[in-house]
Amino acid sequence: MAPNPPVWFITAASSGFGKYVALEALSRGHKVIASARSTSRISDLKEKGAVTMTLDVTASQTEIERVAKVANEEHGYINHLVNAAGYILVGAVEETSPEEDLKHFNTNVFGMLNVSKAFLPYIRATAGPRTVCNFGSIGSWHGGAGYGLYSGTKWACSGISESLRAELAPLGIAVTVIEPGYFRTGFLNAGAQIKSEKRIKEYDETDVGVVRAMLDEVNNNQPGDVVKGAKVIVDILTKSGAAEGKEVPMRVALGADSSASIREKIQATLSLLEEWDPITTKTDHE
Repeated sequence: MAPNPPVWFITAASSGFGKYVALEALSRGHKVIASARSTSRISDLKEKGAVTMTLDVTASQTEIERVAKVANEEHGYINHLVNAAGYILVGAVEETSPEEDLKHFNTNVFGMLNVSKAFLPYIRATAGPRTVCNFGSIGSWHGGAGYGLYSGTKWACSGISESLRAELAPLGIAVTVIEPGYFRTGFLNAGAQIKSEKRIKEYDETDVGVVRAMLDEVNNNQPGDVVKGAKVIVDILTKSGAAEGKEVPMRVALGADSSASIREKIQATLSLLEEWDPITTKTDHE
């Protein structure tokens, strides 16, 4: 008797990694429940066999729990949860407003948290391989001028995922965080990339201004191929294809630029420790 096909629930499936992970899973004969703020934005996935549902990850916990219950009832189980919702807020820390900051964290961090909390009871009750896949970023490792709030949300996603992994591993559920470099996903398109309403002219001639211009220039010229990236993600989460025989890793440095950036951060941190250890480690009680 053939095993039941894996069931995926994916947030923000209207574009980017959410969409292409859904397409890759469908191409393998898996069951996909794709969600977005409006099902009209994911009608193409429905045509390819996905079940589509409306979900705004910033909705009340009661509403998210209702969606989780309905989603689980669709096939009776859920194997893979992919939290793909997120966006970038561009601006110096002084420029972004408290309202913009809160909205950013509500989507990128609390959306991930609340969806996970709502779906975990059903994932725990599912037999067989189970994963929770969250999205960090190359920005989980490097802060920088002009994207401090985005970097903060992605550091949070990676840190929470690492802790969630420790909590769920004894229950047989693997947690991983995808930390992509620059991929052509529409992430930086107008309407997707959010720029702070306030702009302070003193920052225009600093690295903040450079980053603003760079993000517009790199848009649709990123080196990463989202189709190839989604295939790697599905391989890893299902321990198949290129990932056959491997366990789901704590993090996935997706893209050559992500790997290089993380190595650079590691080396810089090691150099910092070597320089300062003789001073900063002399703080214990005698």
